[in-house]
Amino acid sequence: MEIKKGDKVVVLTGKDKGKKADVIKAYPADNKVVLEGLNMVTKHVKPRSANQPGGKTTQPAAIDVSNVMLVCPECGAQTKIAHEKVNGKNVRKCKKCGAILDGKTTKKATAKKATAKKSTKKVAEAALPATEEAVTEEPKKAPVKKTAVKKTTKKSAE
Repeated sequence: MEIKKGDKVVVLTGKDKGKKADVIKAYPADNKVVLEGLNMVTKHVKPRSANQPGGKTTQPAAIDVSNVMLVCPECGAQTKIAHEKVNGKNVRKCKKCGAILDGKTTKKATAKKATAKKSTKKVAEAALPATEEAVTEEPKKAPVKKTAVKKTTKKSAE
């Protein structure tokens, strides 16, 4: 199956034809995908306890993967997928623009983490005073271990 979790797809047939959505779950064994906010079905729920009331709920149902087509994040068009080896790894490519579809989410995630770390360092440095004279920190003391003292009573020998 060529469509994975997190891909943006367009629906080709059915009641949601022409709508775009993200894949929230993929079932490769059944060739089905669940799309965010599309193919909604009503489910009747029985009350299981006093705290959990019954009623009707709507949730997205699975749709066959043959009824959706991938939308390329680079060119924005619905496209077929080509497979190629790049640096010893099998990757998916857009047949229209040639953009690599795999691995971009991890690059963006690591870039966001790196910028977040840099920004927190800058904020921490800005919060520190500029001169050492303004710093009036007391040295940290080691925690004192408290021990219980047993009281003994002396019996008087009279």
